[in-house]
Amino acid sequence: MENDNSTVVKEFILLGLTQSQDIQLLVFVLVLIFYLIILPGNFLIILTIRSDSGLTAPLYFFLGNLAFLDASYSFIVAPRMLVDFVSEKKIISYRGCITQLFFLHFLGGGEGLLLVVMAFDRYVAICQPLHYSTVMNPRVCYALLLALWLGGFIHSIIQVALILRLPFCGPNQLDNFFCDVPQVIKLACTDTFVVELLMVFNSGLMTLLCFLALLSSYAVIFCHVRGSASEGKNKALSTCTTHVIIILLMFGPAIFIYTRPFRALPADKVVSFFHTVIFPLMNPVIYTLRNQEVKTSMRRLLSRHVVC
Repeated sequence: MENDNSTVVKEFILLGLTQSQDIQLLVFVLVLIFYLIILPGNFLIILTIRSDSGLTAPLYFFLGNLAFLDASYSFIVAPRMLVDFVSEKKIISYRGCITQLFFLHFLGGGEGLLLVVMAFDRYVAICQPLHYSTVMNPRVCYALLLALWLGGFIHSIIQVALILRLPFCGPNQLDNFFCDVPQVIKLACTDTFVVELLMVFNSGLMTLLCFLALLSSYAVIFCHVRGSASEGKNKALSTCTTHVIIILLMFGPAIFIYTRPFRALPADKVVSFFHTVIFPLMNPVIYTLRNQEVKTSMRRLLSRHVVC
């Protein structure tokens, strides 16, 4: 990956989340407990949806993919973060840094697009129910899934391509607990103003536009549901409310990090911590807790295996 002869930095030193040993120990225990409890929950969601023939609607198909994306996303930062908490030297190679950055944006971009697809699914189901089975047929669902994976890949490869062109010849301390675009760019031995603008346009503007589009779509859905007298009104409101919560958890920190010039702020590490470690594992769980069909199916699955 080191395609620039002026790149002599072979590794980066991660300064970590905090320098306080007591706080590091506390965060280590909390993250480990959280990781061991919530991560299996995401895999349980996937197993439940795949094993229950009654959960074949597009809504559950996309929920299963959301759980898969978030579970995969959680493996990018959290495991290494836990190891670094108990290591004296927090070092990541140049190749490892670029690889981490690629998958971070690949899966993160794919998840953002998946939320857009889920909003479209809810819009058709609630506002155009007579056309739902035609519009959201299995072929369309798989095509949308392929499109969001491709979109995440394109988004990420642009980030990586821009960084690989930068020379790194001196400082190698990253003021964070993982590799991300803002911190890596600051270490380049060249003027990065244009690259920063391109990064903000690629990540920041895309994130902001997706966020505004999602809020607008759910505003339309809320207005449509409030004006109706259907029996499924409360269920539709509950589902859409859950989606909005996930959107706020997903896009709020991303907007804070990527829609401004790459200058360090005191809250950056805390926001990044929740954005990369905590929220990805919580998103599918929050959704499942508000979905009665998935909870019922999950209880049946667990009781069947407990009895066996």
